[in-house]
Amino acid sequence: MSQTMLLSAVMARDMDQAAVAEWSLSPFALVETAGRNCARVFVEAFPALFDIPRPCARARRVMALAGSGNNGADALLMLRALILMGRVDADECGALINRVPAPDDASPVALAFRALQGLGVYTNTYVEEVWDYSIIIDGITGTGLQGPLRGDAVRLVASLNARKATFDVPFVVSVDVPSGCFDEWLPSMPLLRADATLAIEPLKAALYKPLVRVAAGTILPIGEVFAPKQMALFFRRTEQRIELLDWEEARRRISVIKPDAYKYERGVAEIHAGSVGSAGAARIAAQGALSAGAGITRLIVDDALYPIAAANAGGAMVVPASVAMVSEASAPRFESDAILLGPGWGRGADRFAALEAALALEATGIPLILDADAIALAKGRVFHGNAILTPHAGEFAAYTDLHKEAALAHPYPILTTLAREKQATILFKSHVLIIAAPDGRVGVVDGMTPVLGAGGSGDLLAGVCVALAARMKRADTFDGYICATCAAALLIEAARGVNAFVDPLDLATRVGQAAGAAWLGQQAHA
Repeated sequence: MSQTMLLSAVMARDMDQAAVAEWSLSPFALVETAGRNCARVFVEAFPALFDIPRPCARARRVMALAGSGNNGADALLMLRALILMGRVDADECGALINRVPAPDDASPVALAFRALQGLGVYTNTYVEEVWDYSIIIDGITGTGLQGPLRGDAVRLVASLNARKATFDVPFVVSVDVPSGCFDEWLPSMPLLRADATLAIEPLKAALYKPLVRVAAGTILPIGEVFAPKQMALFFRRTEQRIELLDWEEARRRISVIKPDAYKYERGVAEIHAGSVGSAGAARIAAQGALSAGAGITRLIVDDALYPIAAANAGGAMVVPASVAMVSEASAPRFESDAILLGPGWGRGADRFAALEAALALEATGIPLILDADAIALAKGRVFHGNAILTPHAGEFAAYTDLHKEAALAHPYPILTTLAREKQATILFKSHVLIIAAPDGRVGVVDGMTPVLGAGGSGDLLAGVCVALAARMKRADTFDGYICATCAAALLIEAARGVNAFVDPLDLATRVGQAAGAAWLGQQAHA
């Protein structure tokens, strides 16, 4: 996956309608294609679920749970495809539906239901006795759901969730989204917790809301349902601009470093960080800037912290705050291309002088990254389009006076509104990183990398941000949204595949490897 658009349920429904009305695709053809592709991708992703010796064939029994919509038809047809592929036997499978379709019902779900009956699959209306099945295909509801789950669906989802909390089986795979998920879902509403989700194109924005994302398990995009040209034409006429980005796509948005580039051309990153008891944050932020390719990294620290910071600075230039103030005022040697304030900085009254100076520079076009304590100190300020704020959920709640669950449940409108009001790019940190720009652009970088759930990860990200901002500013190409999305994608790329508890400084090495492969020399053009 590289970059793709995420759509609301309404927009996805509009695309389905366009497929029928404008592209002459039949509804059943769409769900049949989706169901077949779901089966193929699922088997490829989890082959061990089907590679069970014949005497234990009962352990691979599959049950499809279907509602009355097209999402239910997708699930039923996925089961049909698994049978036709020879992965499971029809007499070992079952299909439960919310209501048995009338004989004259020609909807996709009715046709799919009858097709399974014709294969000899056990069929029934919703019951909770599904525990003899090792795989559950969830098609109870899709994003077209209006309001929370009701009736039998609530009972079925609650039973599955309770079973999953106690036993390893059944393996639950949701089609498109976990049942209960829709655009206006709230944490108080029922939501099925799946092991995997087969996300059918177009991908749904609701799936990547942080509080929903944890219920989706492994997300497997399902393509080849619509023609690429048709999708591209539809996306052009949509107003919503939420994009799902990975490193492969994000890295192309920042130019490579020329072989003859010198240190100033790569940018001067100025970092104000650290305080007594938080020296590590300063060091990690500086290492993040170095690893992301800053030409010069200047770390400004309190005088009391200087001996500690200077002794462990690596390639960063460490300057005591008192010296920096005097030298910059009398004979400035370095003109910073981007400034970072905040990692481990503290919130003392003495910080406001540095904050005011940085805000004045931001007004002139110098990129300013605010992290941690600096975000709190800047509460109430409005920027000039050159600032990036990097709050986690707790910092965001304090900054906005909103409960942190609000942003985790409904990030897109909240972050978009805040970015516009503050005229700053917001990089919201959670297990899913969401970036909102003042002009309405929204980017999502899927995280779900538990190695980052440790102190120092945010400091590293802030350092990466200031390095990229400095290089972009030096090239006169700074764009806060591109900078923040690329920094987020780079950090996630560095963390992927790490199956050990690591020091953020070690993770910075992986950042440098990924960044170098993208932007240095011949490797960058490969």
